[in-house]
Amino acid sequence: MDSPVARQGPAGAAAAPGAPAPVFAAIDLGTNNCRLLIARPLRENFRVIEAFSRIVRLGEGLSASGRLSEAAMARTIEALKICSEKMARRNVAIARAVATEACRRAANGAEFLHEVKTATGIDLDIISTQEEARLALAGCAPLLEPPHRQAIVFDIGGGSTEILWARLLSGGRTEVIDWISLPFGVVNLTERFGPGDSHSGSYGQMIDMVAEALQPFETKHELGPQLKTGFIQVLGTSGTVTTLAGVHLNLPRYERRHVDGCWLEFPTVIEQSRRLASLSVPDRALHPCIGEERADLVVAGCAILEALYRFWPATRLRVADRGVREGVLVELMRQRRRQQHGRRS
Repeated sequence: MDSPVARQGPAGAAAAPGAPAPVFAAIDLGTNNCRLLIARPLRENFRVIEAFSRIVRLGEGLSASGRLSEAAMARTIEALKICSEKMARRNVAIARAVATEACRRAANGAEFLHEVKTATGIDLDIISTQEEARLALAGCAPLLEPPHRQAIVFDIGGGSTEILWARLLSGGRTEVIDWISLPFGVVNLTERFGPGDSHSGSYGQMIDMVAEALQPFETKHELGPQLKTGFIQVLGTSGTVTTLAGVHLNLPRYERRHVDGCWLEFPTVIEQSRRLASLSVPDRALHPCIGEERADLVVAGCAILEALYRFWPATRLRVADRGVREGVLVELMRQRRRQQHGRRS
């Protein structure tokens, strides 16, 4: 496994007795989104004091060119400047910024990281698909609950989809049994097939392509039959599942407090996905939980979700509006607690 790389300033040193807990930050730069979370430790968890998210479409055009475009990099750097300013204003002491699929694939990924460092002062760490999956699991672990003994956790991204099969241990701990990263996300699928259309058949083609890539994992583990025992929880974290939850709940605007941790009937989610695939992009954009920024991408995510459901037709799906950012924070705070314990020993 890759080890976390944290930026520590002077405030990262041991705090004086009675001093406030240091401020931590995590940045998750994906193929589609740039997300920031700033928090303070709170017992074994943390309290969020500021969050920021912006759709930057860093991976736009990457499938065709193999490179990050100048426009996409410029949009992303502007968002990262905002992150840097927020971190400075909050006196962040310990931080980690990770980049995922777009930077992994791009021929100019290393050049982009240098530009980011020069323009914003942020050191981006390109993580492997394995670490991305592990961090997503760490971030979502509080939503995995008994009587379930195992879990299927999936993260539908902009350029890839990570899927974990995990064992639930005592004390809220988890253990990865196996994982897979599919080279499909909402951005590259949309660029290949268009914005998804059940009438033309492109929606079905997307589902079939993803299912074909997923088949060996299911053949290896035969999770479908095991779902019938009722001891495997299915949890999804991504803009796709949170958007579908907002649509299903008919929210007048997206609100995390209504979505994060909610349970949905999985067959109903699939029906909702098919309904969105039957709508035009302008019609999708009319829903306040989708909007113009997601209208052309959401159906590709629905297709990935339906491919997963083809193998794992669980009765219910739990939705997580959390993931890699939260996983980064959890690991940074655990690392600091271990260091403090070592100093006291």
